[in-house]
Amino acid sequence: MNRPTLTVAGQASEVVASDGSVVLNVPITLRQRSGRRVVAIGGSRCESGERTRSGATPLQLALARGHRWLRMIEVGEVSSLREIAQRDGADHSYVAKHLNLTLLAPDIVAAILEDALPDGVRLSALLINPPVLWEDQRVALGTTPAPPRLRKGDRK
Repeated sequence: MNRPTLTVAGQASEVVASDGSVVLNVPITLRQRSGRRVVAIGGSRCESGERTRSGATPLQLALARGHRWLRMIEVGEVSSLREIAQRDGADHSYVAKHLNLTLLAPDIVAAILEDALPDGVRLSALLINPPVLWEDQRVALGTTPAPPRLRKGDRK
């Protein structure tokens, strides 16, 4: 199911009515950013990547949670996903899904941290069965891959 989108193009304008009231018309665009809807104001500036949010996005929080839980397993603080789930009051499948975020390509992780993923990327798309190969992850998310690096002795 597609989410409704709203785009109002044009210049901001002000209309003064005969009774002295003022009506402001401001072009806006509703965007999906890291799992939440935001209103982008300013016409062409909407595309410049300006952000007005404060605090971490849901994607950033989920990524941090996944890495924290992975670290707990690696250092032996917990022995299973069930133990993590019991400690945090969550379901073990919820924990497992968040651990999937620790397998994302480094450039995708960087994009999450910079809040620079393409519009429409949802947390659920990353949590539930993400592709194993980094190239496939990039294709699925619509991000551009890093250019391949040539090493000494590689053919051109």
